[in-house]
Formats: sequence, structure tokens, C-alpha cells
Amino acid sequence: MKNVLKFLMYAMVIIAVIVIGALAYIQWGFPKVEEAPEMVVEGSPELISRGEYLAHHVMLCMDCHAERDFSLYAGPPIPETLGAGGERFDRSMGFPGVFFSANITPAGIGDYTDGELFRLITTGVKNDGEPIFPVMPYQNYGRMDEEDIKAVIAYIRTLKPVQKEHPKSEVDFPVNFILRTMPSPADPQTRPEEKDIIKYGEYLVNAAACGDCHTKFEKGEFTGPFLAGGREFMFPNGTVIRTPNLTKDKTGLGNWSKQQFVARFKSYDPATYKPNKINQGEFQTIMPWIMYAGMKESDLGAIYDYLMSLEPVENEVLRVSFAE
Repeated sequence: MKNVLKFLMYAMVIIAVIVIGALAYIQWGFPKVEEAPEMVVEGSPELISRGEYLAHHVMLCMDCHAERDFSLYAGPPIPETLGAGGERFDRSMGFPGVFFSANITPAGIGDYTDGELFRLITTGVKNDGEPIFPVMPYQNYGRMDEEDIKAVIAYIRTLKPVQKEHPKSEVDFPVNFILRTMPSPADPQTRPEEKDIIKYGEYLVNAAACGDCHTKFEKGEFTGPFLAGGREFMFPNGTVIRTPNLTKDKTGLGNWSKQQFVARFKSYDPATYKPNKINQGEFQTIMPWIMYAGMKESDLGAIYDYLMSLEPVENEVLRVSFAE
């Protein structure tokens, strides 16, 4: 019996040493990405304009890096917080911890070179070498055209500096270690010509990270068919909403024409649309309609055409469960 207990004790010690060694290797050996490139972004008016369009209406940098007012329909960003960050993403939304969007005005990114910003946006690694949690879909941005990423950098450099700090993000164990293995080298793609409408629509869907919300997500990973909907988001009052199916099945967009699809987005144009106050028991959404409404009709049409090119997936989604 003594020999058995001694063997078990030695085995436990060996296992502990292996685990500690593995965690130490992950802590100090990752993330594995290249050094930030030597890069100076020349902020021409054309590049800044392109960056503004992407940041506000496609990639939605200005939506996440702001605080949203969810007392109003679709949670429009509070204007004075645009770029200053502070939006909270926590466990109630299915995230393994508590995360806050960063201040991306010049006051928040002043110590970043253009190359360091480029690496952060496309690989998820900060200028101190630490990884960020992919609330920001850097994997998607790493597949974008380098010129589009440079355009965003040029634009955010022009924002009014806002002196604002936020709480430090907290990552649950063991995700705090797994997080370090997530960043990978960027794989930039050339932006397709607009006349290649399916490929161009695919590019926009990637840039807008539509799949992140419109794909079922459970326990830290995507579990459903791409863009077939069903991801759950919980509001503080306990109401659960689920994202709709974007494939061309009848349970998704099968009965939608391109005109209807584009018109739905454009109906939230801030020039004419004023969001309603949301009361307890009324439907709410995290879909940032008001910012997407600024997308060009041709770009929205390309997204529709790409979605219609995908295989249909039957997935009837219960859109909302109200808290009792």
C-alpha cells in the first residue's frame, strides 16, 4: 500500500510539473507573430475618407469603441464617446471574462506607431506584445486589403483626442492562457473589384464580421453553420435575443429581394430615423442598424448577392425570450 501511495504521489508531482511547464511555455512563448512592420501611413484626404467609411459603416470600429445607449432601439453609440471606448463585453454575453473596448482616439493610441497599430488590428497583439481577446475580430481584419487597414489608421489619427481610461479586462482561466495562442500572422487579401460582385460581397461580409454574430456560438466556440444565425445575447434584464439566419433558406433570407434587403438597412438612416425608447418587455437588438445604414447601397447589394450564393441552411430561430 505504501508503495502504491508513493507511486501516486510521484505521479501527481510529475503531472504538476508538466502542467506548470506547459503553462509557463504558453505564457512566455506566445503569442507567435512577427514584429510590427516599419510603416508610416500617409494620411491623404482620399485615404482618410475611405477609413472613415470603413470605421463607421463597415468594420464598425466607432460602434464598438464607444458606449452604446441601449435605452434606445439598436443601442446607438453615445456621440461624445465615439472612439473613446468603454463598451463592456462580459459573461452575460457569453464571453469568458469581462472586456472593455479601448480608447482609439489619439489620446489612447498616441504611443503606437503606425506599424504597431497595423499589427494590433490584423493580429491582435499590442505594442507591449500582449494579446487581446478577439472581441475585436482581428482574424477577419487580418484577411483584409492592407490599404483598407491603413485607411482606418489614417482616419483614427484624425479623431479628437479624448482623455479617458477604462478598467482592465479580466480573462477567466484557462482562457487567459489559451488567449495567448490565438494570434497568428495576418494573411492580407487584395480587395476584389466591385464588378466581381460575389467576391466583393464576401470581402465586405468578412470586413463587417457578420459571421461573428450570425453564427451559433457556445462555450467559447462557433458551433453552428456559418451565417445560419442562432447566437444568443443576454441583456442585463435577463432578456435573451438570438441572431437571424442569413442564408437563403426560407427560415432565413429566402423570401427577401435585394431591394428589400437594402431598404431594411437604409430605413435606419440617422438623417431620418429616430430610435424609439425601449421599455421592459419590448424587443431590443444589438444589431447596429444606424451605423450600417451609412453603407453604400451598392455595397449592401453586394453583401446580399454573396449571401444568396451560399448554400441554404434550414434553421428557424426563436428571436427573443423575454425575462419573466
